[in-house]
Amino acid sequence: MSKALLYTLLIFTVTQVAVWYQTNGQFISEWFKNNTFILSLFGIPISFGYIYATRFAFEAFDGMLWPGRLLGFALGIISFTILTNYHMGEGITPKIAVSLVLATALVCIQAFWK
Repeated sequence: MSKALLYTLLIFTVTQVAVWYQTNGQFISEWFKNNTFILSLFGIPISFGYIYATRFAFEAFDGMLWPGRLLGFALGIISFTILTNYHMGEGITPKIAVSLVLATALVCIQAFWK
């Protein structure tokens, strides 16, 4: 696995987790609910995360944008599922389980299929 791909996976994951807390933290914490302006300011570093993850993905996939887009999408689905289950207690239904398998398959296809 190339360094660029590793950075892509790491930055996309961290950024997706940050977005989950930025948008859904209001349902688990009064601080998040009462400080929307401060949370909106986190959009700046989050945007940088997406920009750099996309740049590293572009490098990792020899100048192609689609693989990075699919990785970002799939990592978002995976992190959303984990965090929503952990914080909100929303279980994994058969429909969500199939979606997770498909998201994991997208990550594996983009990361390992040359």
